[in-house]
Amino acid sequence: MCRVTDLQQAVLARNDSRAEHLRAELAARGTATVNLLSSPGSGKTALLEAELALARERGVAVAALTADLATENDARRLARSGVPCKQVLTDGLCHLEADMLAGHLTGWLPRDTRLLFVENVGNLVCPASYDLGESLRVVLASVTEGEDKPLKYPTAFGTAQLVLVTKEDIAEAVGFDRDAFLAAVHQVNPGVEVVFTSARAGAGAGALLDRALAVADGAAAHRPVMDRRTAAHGHAHEHGHAHDHSHEHGPDQGLSHPHAPAHVGG
Repeated sequence: MCRVTDLQQAVLARNDSRAEHLRAELAARGTATVNLLSSPGSGKTALLEAELALARERGVAVAALTADLATENDARRLARSGVPCKQVLTDGLCHLEADMLAGHLTGWLPRDTRLLFVENVGNLVCPASYDLGESLRVVLASVTEGEDKPLKYPTAFGTAQLVLVTKEDIAEAVGFDRDAFLAAVHQVNPGVEVVFTSARAGAGAGALLDRALAVADGAAAHRPVMDRRTAAHGHAHEHGHAHDHSHEHGPDQGLSHPHAPAHVGG
């Protein structure tokens, strides 16, 4: 077990180092990155599509990169907003890593991009352990997923700098207990802001864009009590889920992938 643990720690340490480098590179060019994490079916793509359209209306230079195990469906949807979008197919990998993100941004991300939205693979376990060099980490949960979601996935919610609740328009119909959810969130992440949204009804429209722009303009993001690196390393150790892809790509390369990265829009 010692060798497995050492490998996991080494993989995450390498990712942390690359993430810090990428964060500095993007900051130097004036780009803030927003990492969006959620379970599949949370409504993440629908909400992001609305926020991208709003950003374009306001004249904010944004771009979006979305990751999935297969299909280019989400990128096609996001491209309808008219902003630059790119699909990354992970070919079975359950999360993005900083190295992968950096490789896919090279030669694609427009120079004047103010905000880069990264729609991570739909999964609240693996992506929570990997820093992508983001300026803002956002975790989403729909009202259909249950009030105890934050307690079941403490690393994801515990390291969030903003929590968005989606599909608020059907909260009453599914018996969602708002107070119980808020109590669960603040048990693992005291003081984090929770915003209730509905892409269909327009509730909370612009909240994600506004918070991201504030951080891009220098506002301090929420600092979770749970340290991201300590939590991520402990989480990977507990689940035995760090992956070593050193044989697939070098420190400044994108994921070596049998499929060419898909470009949609922009």
